[in-house]
Amino acid sequence: MTTPILKVSQLHAGYGKAEVLHGLSLEAAKGSVITVIGPNGAGKSTFLNSLMGILPAQGNIEFNGQSINELTLEERVMQGISLVPEKRELFSTMTVEDNLVLGGYRQMRLGNAQWQSRIDDVFDLFPRLKERRLQEAGTLSGGERQMLAVGRSLMSRPSLLMLDEPSLGLAPLIVKEIFNIIETLRSTGVSIVLVEQNARAALAVADHGYVLEMGEISLQGKASDLAEDPRVIDTYLGAAKKKTLKTP
Repeated sequence: MTTPILKVSQLHAGYGKAEVLHGLSLEAAKGSVITVIGPNGAGKSTFLNSLMGILPAQGNIEFNGQSINELTLEERVMQGISLVPEKRELFSTMTVEDNLVLGGYRQMRLGNAQWQSRIDDVFDLFPRLKERRLQEAGTLSGGERQMLAVGRSLMSRPSLLMLDEPSLGLAPLIVKEIFNIIETLRSTGVSIVLVEQNARAALAVADHGYVLEMGEISLQGKASDLAEDPRVIDTYLGAAKKKTLKTP
C-alpha cells in the first residue's frame, strides 16, 4: 500500500486551555485533493495552523511517512509543506513579482539555481498576474490577491499545498476561476488540502472529503458521495439539526 503524503492521528489543538480539535484523524494520498468542510467555528483553520506548526498540537502528524511533530514552521516549509492563509498576507507595498520572488526562498535555500524560472510557471497559470507583475500587490482586486497568494506558495515547489478558504469574499465568477486552477494544480502532482465553507465547489474538485463539526470529523468519504449527502448541506449552511416536534 502506498504511503499517504499526509497522515494525521488523534490531533488535539486549541488556544490556551480551550481545546478546538478533539482527536481528529485523516489522511491524504499523494497527488490527491482532500477537502475539509464545515461551518464557521468548526476548527478548520485551527487544523491547518496545527499542521503547519503555527499552533502547538498533540497527536501525530506524518508527512511522507515521517513524523513532523517536532519540526518548526520553517522546517515544515523546507520539507515541502505550504499554506495559503485565509487572509492571504501579502506584502501590499511590494510588486507582484517581488512577492513571488519571496515565495522562492525554499528553493533558493535548497540550492536550486533555476528557482527564479518558477515565476514563468506561475505566470503561465495566472496570466493576469503577468500583466500586473510590476503593480503593487495592495492595488490588486480580491481575486488577483488570491491568485498571487497561491502563486507565491507555488514558488517553493511544495509537495503539499494547503488552502484556507480560497473562495472567501470573492465574486462567483472569480470563485469558479480559483477552483478551475485547483483542478489544474492536481495535474501537476501536488497534493492539496482544501479547507472551505463552499461545500459544493470544494467537493466538486476533491477526491475525498471530511466534514468537521465542533472539532470532530462527523462524516467522511468519497467527495462525489458526500456531495449528494443532505447532511453535508446542513453542515455547509451551519444549520443545526433540529428535531421535529410532534404537535399534540
